Amino acid sequence: MTENKNKNSQKKDNQKKPENPFGLFNQNKKNDGKPPKFNAYWIYGVVAIVFIVVQFYLMNTRGPVETNWGKVKSTMLANGDIERIEVINNKKVNLYLKPERVKNYEQELSGDLSKTNAGPHFFFNIGSPESFENNLHEAQKGTNDEIFPTYKDETNWAGEILWTIGPFVLIILLWWWIFKRMSKGGAGGAGGIFNVGKSQAKVFDKDQKVSTNFNDIAGLAEAKQEIEEIVEFLKTPDKYTKLGGKIPKGALLVGPPGTGKTLLAKAVAGEANVPFFSMSGSDFVEMFVGVGASRVRDLFKQAKEKAPCIIFIDEIDAIGRARGKNPNMGSNDERENTLNQLLTEMDGFDTNSGVIILAATNRADILDRALMRAGRFDRQIHVELPDLNERAEIFNVHLRPLKLDKSVKVDFLARQTPGFSGADIANVCNESALIAARKSRESVGKQDFLDAVDRIIGGLEKKNKIISQTEKKTIAFHEAGHATISWLLEHAHPLVKVTIVPRGKALGAAWYLPEERSITTKEQLLDEMCSALGGRAAEKIIFGKISSGAQNDLEKVTKQAYAMVSIFGMSEKVGNISYYDSTGQSDYSFTKPYSEKTAELIDDEVKVLIESQYVRAIQVLKDNAEGHTKLGDLLLEKEVIFSEDLENIFGKRPWDKKHRISENGDEEKEESLQSQSQSEEKLKK
Repeated sequence: MTENKNKNSQKKDNQKKPENPFGLFNQNKKNDGKPPKFNAYWIYGVVAIVFIVVQFYLMNTRGPVETNWGKVKSTMLANGDIERIEVINNKKVNLYLKPERVKNYEQELSGDLSKTNAGPHFFFNIGSPESFENNLHEAQKGTNDEIFPTYKDETNWAGEILWTIGPFVLIILLWWWIFKRMSKGGAGGAGGIFNVGKSQAKVFDKDQKVSTNFNDIAGLAEAKQEIEEIVEFLKTPDKYTKLGGKIPKGALLVGPPGTGKTLLAKAVAGEANVPFFSMSGSDFVEMFVGVGASRVRDLFKQAKEKAPCIIFIDEIDAIGRARGKNPNMGSNDERENTLNQLLTEMDGFDTNSGVIILAATNRADILDRALMRAGRFDRQIHVELPDLNERAEIFNVHLRPLKLDKSVKVDFLARQTPGFSGADIANVCNESALIAARKSRESVGKQDFLDAVDRIIGGLEKKNKIISQTEKKTIAFHEAGHATISWLLEHAHPLVKVTIVPRGKALGAAWYLPEERSITTKEQLLDEMCSALGGRAAEKIIFGKISSGAQNDLEKVTKQAYAMVSIFGMSEKVGNISYYDSTGQSDYSFTKPYSEKTAELIDDEVKVLIESQYVRAIQVLKDNAEGHTKLGDLLLEKEVIFSEDLENIFGKRPWDKKHRISENGDEEKEESLQSQSQSEEKLKK
C-alpha cells in the first residue's frame, strides 16, 4: 500500500511540474491551469518578424532597371528591341523588351532572366508627355513599325495611406508610450495617468493578512496598551459605546527614529480583523496640481466603503507641516492644499464613522496645530527609546535566530547599550553574527557583541592608519585625560573602555556608561563639561601645547554651555530665562528673541563656564599627575584599556553603588539593585 501511495504522489508531482524547455515563463510562479499573461513584448517580436520577412521578400523580388532616354534612343529603339511603351501617371515610362531580345541585356538586368521576361524591364522619368511623344516620334522616323506609347494611371494605396495617417498614428503611439512610462513611474498607479488622482494606499484585508502581531513587539508596554485598546475598539465597539463613549478617530505615534512606530502599525494590521490601508505621507505629493487632495478624497472614500477599517499614514510630516511655514514665500503650495483636504476628511462637516487613522512621525514639533487637535488625533502615543528592561526584552526577540555561546547574558548586553533604539539593537545582533562568522566561530560569543557595539558606535577599526609616534603619544595622553577626570569626578559618566586604535574619523575613542536619567542637575552638567575638556587639559600639561584633536570635545562643550545659559536658566547673571521655543514657531523667524546686550551677556557667561571647567580639569590632572602618567603609558603599551585598569591605578570610585556584573555575566548584588548608569562593568578583551 505504501509503495502505491508513493508512486501516486510521484505521478502527481510530475503532473504539477510541467517542463518548460524554452524558459518562456517564470517557473517560480504557479500556473493554476490558467493561460500565460499577455506580454506587450510579444507584439514587438511579431512586428520584427514581419518586417524581416517583408524585407527579405523585397530584396529577392526583381524590378525594372533604371535607364535614360539617350540609351533608349541610341540602342533600344535603333535595334528594334522594344515591344511596347507605357507611360505611368504622366511621369514614369516603363519599357517592355521583346522576349527574344531580353538576353541581349543580360548584364544590365543581372539576374535570372526567367523572372524578368514578363517585364517591365527598364524605366526612366520624363518631364511632360507632349515632349516625350515628340522625341519618340523623331527617334522613330524612317522605321516601318513605329511604337506608340500607352498611358496608364496607377495608385499606391499603401503608400497613400501611410503618408496620410502615418504621422497621426505615430503621434498616438508616442503619447501612449509616454503615458505608460508615467504610469510605471508611479504617476498613475495601476490605472495609468488617467487615474493619477486615485489613492496609492496598499490595502491589507482577509486575502492579504499581515503576519506581525503584538507578540513580535518587545518593550513599549504603554504604547502597546494604547494600540491594543484601539484594536479592541474595532473588535467589540459595543463594550465602549454602551456607556456613551465614542471611538477615537485617530492616534499619532511620536518618537525618535528606530523605536518601532511602523512596527506597531504592522502589529495593528495583523491583530485587527478589519481592512488596513497603509501609505506614506510622500505618496500624496505629486507633480500635478490638485493630485494630493484628490488622493486624500479617494482614500477616505474607499475607507468609508470598507468601514470599520484603519488608515495608516507613515511619515505624516511630509504633508502635515505647519501651514504658513513654507520657505517658498507665498507661492501656491500643493502640500498645504493636501493638508487642508486631510483636515476636512478627518473631522469636517461629513463624519467618518468606523474609520480610525493611525499616523507616525519623528517630527511632531513641526506638525500643524489643527492636525494635532483632539477630534482628529485624539491620542498622541509617545514611543520613546527603550530603558534597561525594555532593551533586555528587545534582545530576547532578536537573539532567537542566533546560535549563542553560554557566556552571553541578555542583562549584560542590555547594560552595554544605553541609548540604543530597537533598530540599533537589531543591528547589534546582526553585526555580532557577522563578526563571529568572519572569525569562523561555531557560536556568537560575548566578545562578538562587544565588538559589534564598538563597530556601531565608533566605526570600523583602522589599524593600518599611518600615525607617527609623537601623534600616538599625544592621542594616548589626550584619551587618558578624559578617562582620569571621568573616573575621579562624582557625576561624570564612568568609563567602560578607551582605545587609541583609530575608528572611523576618530583617532581615539572612549566608551562611557551614561546614566539613564530624566532630569539633569547643574553639577552633573559641569562634571561632564570638565571631563570633556580633560583631553585638551592633558595636552597642555604634558606637552605644553594644544592640538586640533579636541575639536569634537569643544563643539560638545560649547553647545552644552549655551544650553545651560539660554535654555535651562542655569546662569545667575542671565537669570531663570529660557529662549528655547519648543513649538517650533520661531524656526523661520529672522530675529533673535533677545537683544544684542543680552546676546553679549550670554556669550560672556558661556565663556566663563567653559574656562572655569578647563581650569578645573587642569587642576584635577595636576593633583593626580602620577596616575594620569601611568594611565597614558599603559594606553601606549596596550592600546586598549578597561575600567578595571583605572580601578587598579586610582582605586574604586567611592560614590559608586555596589552593584557589579561578574565575568560570566551573572549579577552579584551586595545591596539593592541600583541604576544602570552607576554600575561598574568589568570587560575582558
